[in-house]
Amino acid sequence: MAVSLRKANWFLKLFAWRYIPLIGFCSPKIIRMDDKTVEVTMPHKWRTKNHLGSIYFGALAIGADLAGAFLVFTKAKARGVNANFAFKDVEGKFLKRPESTVHFISHDGDVIDQMLDESIATGERVNRPVSVMVTCPEKNGDDVMASFTLTLSIKAKARS
Repeated sequence: MAVSLRKANWFLKLFAWRYIPLIGFCSPKIIRMDDKTVEVTMPHKWRTKNHLGSIYFGALAIGADLAGAFLVFTKAKARGVNANFAFKDVEGKFLKRPESTVHFISHDGDVIDQMLDESIATGERVNRPVSVMVTCPEKNGDDVMASFTLTLSIKAKARS
């Protein structure tokens, strides 16, 4: 999967503008992406923070959604596969107040590969949990500020 960060961020902006403008409103940016990991940042600005000065719950949900799903886009495109996906549920644990730029990190690229393989082989929808950790390295180093577990649901088929 050789997608440059510049191209991935361009696709993210285009997708947000075309389909989900609220994503673009939060100004996320992909700063790391490989076969197993994606890391998305979101600034701590007036658009994303709440009345207490921490990142708003809705903005955290948007970041978790992106980190949990962006690899599906790129992996499906690289394989030449049509993949329809959604999140069936979400569990969030809020441990500390994120009061600076947040980083959403998911290391579930292997899980997504398995899901795509299984869905293509069976023709059925596949559901599995993916995890996303939220950190604020500027203020809190590698301390986890929140964690999300999202049930990702994928149905994939080869393009005809």
